[in-house]
Amino acid sequence: MNNNNEQHRFVPSISVNYEGNGSATKYNEFGMRPMQERAYERRGEQYLLIKSPPASGKSRALMFIALDKLHNQGLKQAIIVVPEKSIGSSFNDEPLSQFGFWADWRVEPKWNLCNAPGSDNGGKVNSVGAYLESEDKVLVCTHATFRFAVDKFGVEAFDNRLIAVDEFHHVSANPDNKLGLHLGQFIARDRVHIVAMTGSYFRGDAEAVLSPQDESKFDTVTYTYYEQLNGYKYLKKLDIGYFFYSGSYTDDILKVLDPAEKTIVHIPNVNSRESTKDKIREVEYIIEELGEWQGTDPATGFQLVKTTGGRILRIADLVDDDPTKRDRVSAALKDPAHKNNRDHVDIIIALGMAKEGFDWIWCEHALTIGYRASLTEIVQIIGRATRDAPGKSRARFTNLIAELDASEQAVTEAVNDTLKAIAASLLMEQVLAPRFEFKPKNSASGPVQGFDYGESGYNPGMSNVGYNHQTGELQIEIKGLSDPKSEEAARICREDLNEVIATFVQDKTTIERGLFDREIVPEELTQIRMGKIIKEKYPDLDFEDQEAVRQHAIAALYVAQQAQQTANGGSSESAANTSLIDGVRKFVMDVRELDIDLIDRINPFSEAYAILAKAISEDSLKQVAAAIAGKRVSIPYEEARALAERALQFKKERGRLPDINAKDPWEKRMAEGVSALRQYIAKQKAAGGNGGDING
Repeated sequence: MNNNNEQHRFVPSISVNYEGNGSATKYNEFGMRPMQERAYERRGEQYLLIKSPPASGKSRALMFIALDKLHNQGLKQAIIVVPEKSIGSSFNDEPLSQFGFWADWRVEPKWNLCNAPGSDNGGKVNSVGAYLESEDKVLVCTHATFRFAVDKFGVEAFDNRLIAVDEFHHVSANPDNKLGLHLGQFIARDRVHIVAMTGSYFRGDAEAVLSPQDESKFDTVTYTYYEQLNGYKYLKKLDIGYFFYSGSYTDDILKVLDPAEKTIVHIPNVNSRESTKDKIREVEYIIEELGEWQGTDPATGFQLVKTTGGRILRIADLVDDDPTKRDRVSAALKDPAHKNNRDHVDIIIALGMAKEGFDWIWCEHALTIGYRASLTEIVQIIGRATRDAPGKSRARFTNLIAELDASEQAVTEAVNDTLKAIAASLLMEQVLAPRFEFKPKNSASGPVQGFDYGESGYNPGMSNVGYNHQTGELQIEIKGLSDPKSEEAARICREDLNEVIATFVQDKTTIERGLFDREIVPEELTQIRMGKIIKEKYPDLDFEDQEAVRQHAIAALYVAQQAQQTANGGSSESAANTSLIDGVRKFVMDVRELDIDLIDRINPFSEAYAILAKAISEDSLKQVAAAIAGKRVSIPYEEARALAERALQFKKERGRLPDINAKDPWEKRMAEGVSALRQYIAKQKAAGGNGGDING
C-alpha cells in the first residue's frame, strides 16, 4: 500500500444515526411487532407482497396471516416455499398462543421437506403430492422442490391453497425462470392466494420479478429499513463504506478487520479480480494475520487463534469444502443453545454462505471482499449486521475493493468494479431513508391528518415536511412537481422509486458521465438519462405519467442525499446524533422553497465523487477519469431525440426553440441536441430514409 495515501483509503460513504426508540421490538396484544401487525391488517388480500428488511419478523408475520387464511378465509392448505433448506427452520413450530394469538403454528415433521433426505426432484416431489391429498394444513419446501412439484402435478392441483414465497427476489419474469413462470400461471388461473416476501427493495436487480400486469394485482406492505433501525433498542448507528487497497487484500485486511468486532468476512468469488484463486489459502492468510493458530475446538470445529494481545479468537470457517468439517461448523453456528451467547464465536469467514436467512444477532461488521454483481446480494449481506443486540450500538458494512493499478491490463473491469461499488452505495442511501411521499406545493396545500410537521407546525408560506409515526412515511412538498394521473403511476411513485433509482445508478453511461464528465449539464442526467430509463421501464405510461415518475425518482435521490449531508453536519466523516428525519427538516427549511427545477439542476453523483476522491489515490482517480473520457462520443441518436423532445417542451413554454449560444448550459445542451438530430435526419434523407421535422 502507498503509505502516503493511507489516510485517504477508508471513508464511510453513508453514516446514519437512529433514534433507537425501541418501537420495532414492542408487541401488541396478539404478540405482533409493528411490521407483523401492519402485514396482518392486509391478511384478507388474495395477493400480498411484503417488503421488509432482514430480522423484521417476516416469517412470523406469515404464520399469523397463514393461520387466518386457513381458519377464517376457507383456504385448504398453506405451502411455504423457501430458497434453501437452511431457511426452512424459520418456519418451525411456534407457540403463538403463549403471546396472545388465538392459535399456534404447527408443521408436522414429515411435511417440513427442508429436513427430509433425498433430492428436490425425487422423493420430495412425491411427498408434495401426498401432502396435497392429506388433511394436514402446512408444508414447507424449497423453491426447487416446489418447481418440480408444479411441473409434475400442474397448477390446478394447488387450487384453494396459500402459496407463500420467501425471499421473493429469487423469482423473475424471465421465461427461463421456472418459479416466475409458475407464479404467472397461478395468477392467470386465479384460484390460489399468494403471499410474497422479500428483504430487498429492488427485486431481481436489473430484471423484473413479475410482469407489470401481474404485479399490479398485488397489495404491498412496506416496512422500511429506516423504521426497523429507528425502532431498535440498542443499535443507533450504521456506517457503509468502501476501502481501496493495492497488492493482495490479505496484506491490507487488518486495516479494516478489527478483531475486537464480531465480523462476518465474505471472501471474494474465485472469478473476481480480488481473488487469489486459492480460497483455502486465503482463509489461512486471514487467520495468520489475526494471530497464532492454537488448533481446532473439538466440539464446534471453530479455529482457535491467539492474538498478539493474548486473546483467543473463535473463528468459524465456512469456506472449507470438506463437508464433515463444514457441516460441524455450520451446525455449531445454528445451535439454539448459543443463540444469545455473544462469546460463542468471534469471526465467521464465508464465501457463498452466511447471507440471506443467516441469523447472528451479534454481528457488528459485515466485511465483503470484491465487488458483488448483485445489489440484492449486498443488501442481504448488510442485513447480517443490522440485527439489534444488547451492547451493540454501532454496525458497519465495508466493501474491500482492489484499486486500479496503472500497470493493470483489465482497466475496464477495474473501472466497472469501482463504479458498481459507488452505485451500491448510492442505492443503500435510498434503502436506509424513510419512505418519501412527494406532494406538489401550491396555494391549496395544507396539513394532512396523521403527519407531524415538527415543533413549529405547518407553514403555508414554505415547503413543509411531515412525518407519519404510524406508517414511517415522510411527506415533502415540492413546487412545480407533477402528480401521477393513473393508478399504476401512483403505485410506482408510492412503492417502486427504489426500483427506478436502482436502474438509474446502475446505468453505466449515467454513472460514468455523472462522476467524471466535468462539463456535464445535470439535466442531461436528471431529465434525459432518467427519462430514458422511465420510458424503457414503463412503456405503457403516457408522457405525463412518465414525467411524474421521473420527477418523483429524482426528488427521492436528491432529498436522501441532502438529508444525509445535513444530518451529518455537511460532512461524511462526522455525524451529529440526529436522525434523517431531522436532516430532511433542516435541509428543507434552509432551502425554504423546494422546487423541481432546482432538483433537476443538481448532479446526483457530485457527493459520490467527493467521497471517491478521498477514498482512492489521485493517480487511480485520474486513470479512471481518462479511461472514461476516452469513450466520449458525439451526442448519440437516442440522446439527441430525447434532447429534442425536451426542446419542444421548452418551445411550448417559451414560444421559441432553445438557443445554442444561450448562457444557460441546459438550454445550450437542448439546442445541441436539436442540431445533432437535424444532422442525423439529414444523413437519413441522403441515404434515402424518411426524415422528420424538428420544428414541430
